[in-house]
Amino acid sequence: MPENTALTEPNYREAIKAVEKTLADLRGCPDAEREQLQKDITQLSEMYEKITTGRVEIVIFGEISTGKSALVNALIGRAVAEVDVQGGWTKQVWGTTWEGAGHRLPGLDSSEIVIVDTPGINEVGGADRAELAEITARRADLILFVTDSDLNDTEYSALVELAAIQKPIICVFNKIDLYLPDVKKSLVNLLKSRLDGLIPPEHFVLTAADPREIEYVIERQEGHAITQWKKPAPDVGQLKSLILETLEKEGLGLIALNAAMYAADKSDRIATIRVEMRNRKADQVIWTMAATKAVVVAANPIPFLDLVGGLSVDALMIATLSKVYGLKFSMSQARGLAKTISAAGGIYALGELANYGASLFKLVTGTLGTALTLIPQGAAVGFGSYIIGKSAKHFFEHGGSWGEGSAKSVVRDILASTDKDSVVSHLKDEIRKKLNWNRHASSLKPAK
Repeated sequence: MPENTALTEPNYREAIKAVEKTLADLRGCPDAEREQLQKDITQLSEMYEKITTGRVEIVIFGEISTGKSALVNALIGRAVAEVDVQGGWTKQVWGTTWEGAGHRLPGLDSSEIVIVDTPGINEVGGADRAELAEITARRADLILFVTDSDLNDTEYSALVELAAIQKPIICVFNKIDLYLPDVKKSLVNLLKSRLDGLIPPEHFVLTAADPREIEYVIERQEGHAITQWKKPAPDVGQLKSLILETLEKEGLGLIALNAAMYAADKSDRIATIRVEMRNRKADQVIWTMAATKAVVVAANPIPFLDLVGGLSVDALMIATLSKVYGLKFSMSQARGLAKTISAAGGIYALGELANYGASLFKLVTGTLGTALTLIPQGAAVGFGSYIIGKSAKHFFEHGGSWGEGSAKSVVRDILASTDKDSVVSHLKDEIRKKLNWNRHASSLKPAK
């Protein structure tokens, strides 16, 4: 990072640290999460470069034909954007450096101001553009909202949404040269009343970025007059002064606050995606392991070895779930947690008792007993495994603790919120499928 005196400003330093920490969190994600968050990593890397170099981004929003592109040209002082009288020229977000601004953020000699134009908010097929505009707005340090008349419903809704992002906004009433003085005065009063509570009064300015030609009368020395049509110079002085005044007073604070908010937003997104991905993976593990235990226990014709196999599946499930949530339980720890959960929910005391009964029945009756007990026994232990898995998931979601409750209350809540019939029916189907796939298990299938 370049050396600069801006580092003595506490908020600026803290903002850089916030971006650095969020970047480290992003880059430290597991491969699957990092792949899904690659776009966020790129965006946050750009934000890091932005704040460390002191790049200020001023983003322009407005409807088609309000003169956004002309405003860019007028501020820059040269034609950098094409001005189409029919509107709709700007098809994507783009930016250009405001080299003539003559402003540098204090202590940041490499700082620059970039003016960013966006597509018209009312363009046809603008759903994707609206999303792109929101992303751009969240990067912005200062927003210019351009209108050329009273705000219509689309403009007002867009302005409310932008205000919710909590960035400083300047409302620009452009094309004032098109209105007669009385009409202009009425529109100014109307706009100010509409903006009350959204934008401070001092952030409302008038401009004529691309004024229409005016007829000038030129007196000749010979005594006669001639007329010429000329285009006046753009009138954006008030806007330029307000922008530079705002940056002079608050520039460093603006980009610091913006970067910190951006990092916080990305942190929330990381957390949300991580939770979603881990939950999907955890649920997949629970269903797979519950079905596996159902088959292992029920279809094992050797009495009591089915119980050992079932316990091993539960332990393996919990060890696998611990890795999903960034923890690493040994098989010994996993067995201990499985027993804790089973005892807390009465699963160990009741469900396993029934399991022992089915296993004993196998011992007495041999293969015939296995054929008779495999589906009900398998579904019963599979359901118990499902509850153990859901409880372990809660345990790992809370960083290896039961949170504010206890193991017993967590298991009780999970049992109460689980549709047992649906789970058992699903497990019975899984048992039948797996036995049908296994040609060696034909002797174990119960008679229809």
